[in-house]
Amino acid sequence: MAVGDGDSSEGKVWVICRMPFWRRGRCVEGSDAPQRRNLGVSSVAKSLLPTRRRLRLDPSGRLYFPYEPGKQVRSAISIKNTSKSHVAFKFQTTAPKSCFMRPPGGILQPGESIIATVFKFIEHPEDNERQSDQKSNVKFKIVSLKVNGPMDYVPELFEEHKDQVSVERILRVVFLDAERPSHKMEKLKLKLAEAEAALEARKKPPEDSKERRERYLAQQQVEVVQSL
Repeated sequence: MAVGDGDSSEGKVWVICRMPFWRRGRCVEGSDAPQRRNLGVSSVAKSLLPTRRRLRLDPSGRLYFPYEPGKQVRSAISIKNTSKSHVAFKFQTTAPKSCFMRPPGGILQPGESIIATVFKFIEHPEDNERQSDQKSNVKFKIVSLKVNGPMDYVPELFEEHKDQVSVERILRVVFLDAERPSHKMEKLKLKLAEAEAALEARKKPPEDSKERRERYLAQQQVEVVQSL
């Protein structure tokens, strides 16, 4: 760097940058240039980070169905809210005419989990070929939305706050051979049994405080008699 002759009448000093041409652009950068570059890198890095999921799904990427052409078959999936807030979820599918979900959506409190059942009607293949252990073109999508505390679930929530909706997973349909035992088929049967048990439990009317008190006293009397 060299200092040229100053103009005494103006009181100014001109500074000349002497550096290779490929680095001369840096001479004109202001003092806030590094900060601007850091902000730009930070925003790009954040955009590349994966979206933090609010729900944990099992299975996480596929829905397994027994392959039984001409029948309505079922699958099951566990959904757990792993966030610290109440979360609404909703199913979507590319085949609404042949598939439906129970429940189609809901609101989970922090740490709460449910097992949802998915129903699908399987058409007979045109070429009469078996499609077990193969993927279907049908897909399901589970979306989530953070909500403020407990509330009644309505599907319109996702339309009203669509800019805050996150895609949790896109699930592909996989057919299993219903006549061949496998670990995946056994796991599916267990999940379906759990889903049915949970559904029956929800159907039972809630026990009021008087009934709980009477049942508690009856248990205490039985314990006293057995201890004599």
